[in-house]
Amino acid sequence: QVHLVESGGGLVQPGGSLRLSCAASGSIFSIFSLYTVNWYRQAPGKQRELVAGITPGASTNYADFVKGRFTISRDNAENTAYLHMHSLKPEDSAVYYCNIRWVSGLEYSYWGQGTQVSVSS
Repeated sequence: QVHLVESGGGLVQPGGSLRLSCAASGSIFSIFSLYTVNWYRQAPGKQRELVAGITPGASTNYADFVKGRFTISRDNAENTAYLHMHSLKPEDSAVYYCNIRWVSGLEYSYWGQGTQVSVSS
């Protein structure tokens, strides 16, 4: 069993910054590095959308609406991934979810419970 725990969310003023963390635990030791890590977000009344992803080889991709403001990173030794968010806007307010995915014959995909990010003055 794999558990993902997101943290670092909160209330921030427009233009501010936050760093979200996604910590993996359980039966994932030594293989976290094989997973692609994705951050998604879901605002009230909207569909969940992909924000950023990082592959096992550390290639990254970003949604257009966060390019230049958000950075995704990972620390395989700590089984943790991060989403560094800068120049936050009110429209960035959402619950942010971490997802890890590995395809090896079968698909292994796990989600965290989410962390709330609210951007407001």
